[in-house]
Parts: sequence; structure tokens; C-alpha cells
Amino acid sequence: MAEPASKKVETVQINQATFQKQQSFLYYFVKRGIDILGASAGLLLTLPVFLLISLLYLYGDNKGPVFFGQTRVGKGGNTFKMYKFRSMIVNAEQVLKNDRALYQKYLQNNYKLEPHEDPRITKVGQFLRKTSLDELPQLINVLKGDMSLVGPRPVIVEELKEYSHRLDEFLTVKPGVTGYWQICGRSDVGYPERADLEFYYIDHQGFKLDFKIITNTILMVVTGKGAY
Repeated sequence: MAEPASKKVETVQINQATFQKQQSFLYYFVKRGIDILGASAGLLLTLPVFLLISLLYLYGDNKGPVFFGQTRVGKGGNTFKMYKFRSMIVNAEQVLKNDRALYQKYLQNNYKLEPHEDPRITKVGQFLRKTSLDELPQLINVLKGDMSLVGPRPVIVEELKEYSHRLDEFLTVKPGVTGYWQICGRSDVGYPERADLEFYYIDHQGFKLDFKIITNTILMVVTGKGAY
């Protein structure tokens, strides 16, 4: 007796789902290995840079903590401290919130201000941001498993509303040191376009896209495009 067509379709769908699940597991397993190797190599190679930048925080207006940790939202909605070289004055967030008009402008301008009007950024900090050197400590987040080398940009809690229409999907992926948003304009691209770019990555993530993003990120860092 021939097997019903509906049964065959159901079998094919089950097999496809199993294959996709296996592919997904392999991708994330290999990606985690690449994250560990890449972050470890990156930290070793840039150790002299870490030491040199740290010296800048011993004197003058920059004196204070070398690293800045800000609470960001990660995979599954779990929060973590994302590390950067401190590019701002001490107590920068409180200084911004104390100026209500400027803080409202910050919120309305996709959570950023132009460098010339931002009272928080130091001169050294402007250089670190322009060269993207301030992002290097995020390799520590990658080793810890909070972040991946490639993924959506980690957001603050207030930004979650920008992803509300697909929030569950957004929270299924680890945030990245770099991602599709960065190679498509970075700070030059605000919401809601930024959210669209992040969802494009989530929908199309894979080794090929990750490689493209890493390659283009290197070019972006060299040119300084979209960094401030």
C-alpha cells in the first residue's frame, strides 16, 4: 500500500528541520571555537597597545580607571558589563543625565551626541573612538562568553524598544564586537534602519556572512568611517 502524500510531506519537513538544527548546532559550536581563538590571539597581539593606553590614564584630565563597564543586554535578555577603554570623564553618565536638555537630545538622537557637543568625551577618548581602539577590551567579553566576535551590537536596556516587534528573535543571538550594522555605516545609521540591519544578520547569519563582516570591519577601522 502506497504511503499517503501527506505523510511523505510531513516526513520531508521533519528531515529538513533535523538537518537545519544540526547545521545550526555546528555553526554555533564552530563559531564559539573561533571566538575563543580569535579573542585570545587578539588580546596577545594587542597587549602592547593595552599597556600603552593604560599609561595615558595616569596623568592629567584622563587620570582614573582604565576601563569603563556599561550594562548591556545579551543573549536571552541577560545583562552583562561590556568593557571599553574609558573614553569619557569619570561619572560621565551622571554628568549627562544632570543636563536634562542634552540628555533628551541624546535619547532622541539614537543614543549618541556629536563629539563637539558631548561634554563627557576626553581628548584621548576622541582619539580612541576615532581609531576604534576603545573597543579592544570587548575581546575579554568574548572570552567570557558574553559576546561573540560577530553579532548584533549589544544594546542598553532603553534601546530594547527599538526591537520590540521581533524582540524574542533579537535576544536569541549573542551580541558581537562587530556586526552587519557596523559595516553598513555604523554611527551614521540610526534607528529604525539600524534595527533592520541587525535583523538582516539574524535572518542570514552563517560563516560566509561572518567572514564578510570581519573583512569589511578591518577596512572600516583603517578608514575610520562612521566612528565617533
